[in-house]
Parts: sequence; structure tokens; C-alpha cells
Amino acid sequence: VQALVMLRRRHPDWGGKKLLKILAGRHPDWELPCRSTVCDILARHDLVRRKRRRRVIGHPGKPLTVVNSANELWCADFKGQFRTGDGLYCYPLTVTDDYSRYLLLCHGLLSPNLVDTKEAFTRLFKEYGLPLAIRTDNGAPFAANSLGRLSQLSAWWVRLGIRPEFIEPGKPQQNGRHERMHRTLKASCTRPPGATRRAQQRKLNAFREEFNNERPHEALDMDTPASWYAPSSRTMPDKLLPFEYPDRFEVRYVSANGGIRWNHHWVNVSISCIGEYVGLEEIDDGIWNVYFGPHKLGRFHERKMRIEDAYGRLNR
Repeated sequence: VQALVMLRRRHPDWGGKKLLKILAGRHPDWELPCRSTVCDILARHDLVRRKRRRRVIGHPGKPLTVVNSANELWCADFKGQFRTGDGLYCYPLTVTDDYSRYLLLCHGLLSPNLVDTKEAFTRLFKEYGLPLAIRTDNGAPFAANSLGRLSQLSAWWVRLGIRPEFIEPGKPQQNGRHERMHRTLKASCTRPPGATRRAQQRKLNAFREEFNNERPHEALDMDTPASWYAPSSRTMPDKLLPFEYPDRFEVRYVSANGGIRWNHHWVNVSISCIGEYVGLEEIDDGIWNVYFGPHKLGRFHERKMRIEDAYGRLNR
């Protein structure tokens, strides 16, 4: 045991197999233990680096929203990427109203980054108002590998009173109407692509005009989407008001490091909630549901001093 410990301290990156090989060469007359016993010895002497346990981020399951009118649900996605004639990549950001199929936005971006995407949605909200929910896939910038799958973009939607709704990973058919529109867009606007980004945007604008105002849709009784759509009555506010939680909730501020203080301990929440308040509702002794406004993030266990994803077991 002493020989194993000394050798491990001299070579902290060597595992049991290598240590046994060296000791067997130095002491051929020794009866050495098996590899698993060596690992147990190293662990008892605190010579094994413990891997940090990562939070398991799950998924709430199949989205179940059923729409009965315009602006109850919008669908958003990026139509892949392709090069225009000048060699630059184009990422078309598309947004449709799920009820009317109206193509609200079809704008080519240089990359699917947060700043440009948020700016595009800001213009969209100011023009058409706010929907009740927006359905997307689980990719950036819509979702993140964090509690509640909230990204900075979807956290902003929650602040605006919009419910983010994420399809299950690997199941684009759960956003089937939007994906069907993408197939038509690809055939109309990318074969061939425009010579420049500006020329490509003109093709996207022409497609949007035809799709909304000229092209009959079988699902709409051969009407056009424009004849079924009307802007939302919920206008975009000039200033975002803080969340209000019920009196029974404990309210905590999420600091710049993405955590909250709880009984003199730091508890990690999410960097998407920095600068905002989260609410905690006790559901059992030492167990709390954690909310970002109306959006449930996970479950806080006081004994563990950690917040775990409420849906983590679904992805195990």
C-alpha cells in the first residue's frame, strides 16, 4: 500500500494498471493485488479525482398546445444554412403563425447569434404584437442546456409574457407545419441561391409575399394565410416589469454569477436568469419548486443545496 501511494503521488495521472506494471517490475517477488483493489486503495487515500456531477437536463415531453385562433402559437426556426454567390453563409430565420400558417418573418442572417435574432424578434413583436407561446427546437439561440432549457432569448420571451415551447429532441415532426413551409422555401429560394445576401433577401421577400397573399392552402380551405391572420392585441411593452410571485413564495435575486443565496449558501440557478428574481414554492419538507415567472425551472433540495431539473429522468 505504501509503495502504491508513493508511486501515485509521484505520478498523479497514472492509473491502477500502470502502477501495477511498475511495481511488478520493481518487486517481482511481491504478490500484487488486482486492479480494482488498487483503485480502492487510491480512493481511500484521497488520490482519486472525483468527477464533478453535472445536472441532468431533461425535457418536459411532447408539446400539447392546440390552437384555435391566430397568435396563440408561433413557430420559429432557422432554415439551415447555405452559401450565397459571394461565398457568405445565409441563415434564414423564419417565424409562422401556427393557426393561419401566415409567414410573419423570413429574414436571412449571417449567423444564428443572440444579438441579431433578438433584434429580429423585437421588430416582429412591434409590428405584429405578442403571441401566447413560441414553439422551437432545442438549438441555440432558442434553447440552452440549462434549467428549464431557458436561453437568454427564451428567458426574454418569458419576461414578455410569452411561453417558450420546445419540441422533443430529434422530432422535427412536432413542428410539422413549419417544416413543411421550409421545404417549399428551399425549393423556391435556394436553387440556385442569390448572388449576394441582399439579392437572397429579395428572393426571401418575394417568397413570403407569394406564400401569404397568393398561394392557396388546402388546410385553410384553399384560402390564403393573409385572409386568416390578424395581428395580436397584446402589444410589446416599452418597459419590462418585474415578476410578481404569490405571498407563499420565497423570492431570491439571481446574481451575476448565476446563483442565489440560501441560508448563507450559494446555489447555482442559471446564467439565463441573471439580474432577475426567481420564486420558490415549498411542496414538501426541504423541497421547493423553482420558478422564473410562470416558467418552472426545476426542484430545489435543501439537503443537497442544489436545484435539479424536474424532467431530468426523462432523458436518462
